[in-house]
Amino acid sequence: MIKVKNLCRKYDALFAVKDLNFTVKRGEVMGLLGPNGAGKSTTMKMLTCFLPPSSGDASIGGLSLADSMKVRRLVGYLPEHAPSYHDLDVEAYLQFTGKMHGIPQGTRQDKIKEMASACGLDAVMFRRIDELSKGYRQRVGLAASMLHDPECLILDEPTTGLDPNQIVEIRHLIRRLGEQKTVLLSSHILPEVEAVCDRMMIMDKGELQALGTSAELSKQAQGGVLVSASIQGEIDRFSTQLQSTLPDVEVLQQKAVEDGVTHIEIQHPDPECQLAQAVFYAAVASGAVLLEMRNERASLEDVFHKLTQGGQLS
Repeated sequence: MIKVKNLCRKYDALFAVKDLNFTVKRGEVMGLLGPNGAGKSTTMKMLTCFLPPSSGDASIGGLSLADSMKVRRLVGYLPEHAPSYHDLDVEAYLQFTGKMHGIPQGTRQDKIKEMASACGLDAVMFRRIDELSKGYRQRVGLAASMLHDPECLILDEPTTGLDPNQIVEIRHLIRRLGEQKTVLLSSHILPEVEAVCDRMMIMDKGELQALGTSAELSKQAQGGVLVSASIQGEIDRFSTQLQSTLPDVEVLQQKAVEDGVTHIEIQHPDPECQLAQAVFYAAVASGAVLLEMRNERASLEDVFHKLTQGGQLS
């Protein structure tokens, strides 16, 4: 649905976005992450035809950004600070937005009711927008962006100003929308991105640093497989048995707890290594009792810090 190829935006000698390449499929929610100044908003503005690229191109629904008027009909865009006419009430603003999108009068009211209900606006439909809280104004912007039933939604910080209950509601709404539409979502709230998005991309200094599922990014960031286990028995015999099976295994942490139980963290550099299975067999062969074991993975926050503070994924 969204195909981006060598997309660049340059200001004099400075690249805000440089050689960006990615694809978002229909029915997929893609998260866009990065620190302030990474190029996220610039990317979104180019994809919504508010800002022309300096070079490269992108297509939405098979249409090049050069065909901007047709692309705009396929896209619903919610900027971080949703614009609106504050002297209008919510109903009047959505009516105006519907007219601008060319929604026929016969179906416009039904569409407004549908979006108002989906975004939790029923109770404030006849209140002026300038009387609403920031959270409700954000809901109005989200309803307006979806009113013309776009095939692609581009959302820049959609939960800004919302309380925890509202965030959960909007999160569920985005997941439902993502089942049929293409959604590109930018947010600074990492747990929100992880909960909502199928895949995520991380940008820094205008360039794409990584793209994949949360599990894929985590595996790349930690550079191998990490297992933590609680073992009762002779830990030296267990370690010797494990290292005879996997010579490259590394014990990162070993801590005696009580009653002959030792907590141990073990890493192997090969991401495809069946480390948990090897730990189990080593425990059996050494006569130790494996009380607990789990695969560990780097958090999305760890991945984000590593990529945006000068680090590189392995």
